[in-house]
Amino acid sequence: MTMTALAEDRRDQFKKDVADLKLKADGATGGDSKARIAGLALMIVGAVAAFVLYFASLTLDDLRNIASYQILATAMLALTVIGAALYLAGSIARVLRLWLLRQSYEAQEQSELIASALRSR
Repeated sequence: MTMTALAEDRRDQFKKDVADLKLKADGATGGDSKARIAGLALMIVGAVAAFVLYFASLTLDDLRNIASYQILATAMLALTVIGAALYLAGSIARVLRLWLLRQSYEAQEQSELIASALRSR
């Protein structure tokens, strides 16, 4: 057997065992998915609103109105950054949850291997 075949067998076994535990193999939970969706929505709304405000400020002559639009556009860009942070946090939480599940699974396999080695003595 080649190394990739062994890796595929281990991956399939891991997915089967996770399914037996009734856990999601992709690591997503309701909170992570909602945070990623909310972050994506905030990024889109913030960026679009900033551009709309910028183009609307081009038609103004009064400097006070232009400054107000610049402040609003800056706030929309801050909203975009907050959305990006939410999206990133949700994505990282998803990856770390799957990593932690994999680590505990491998630790369990390792302890079973050590226990069987001690029993065979």
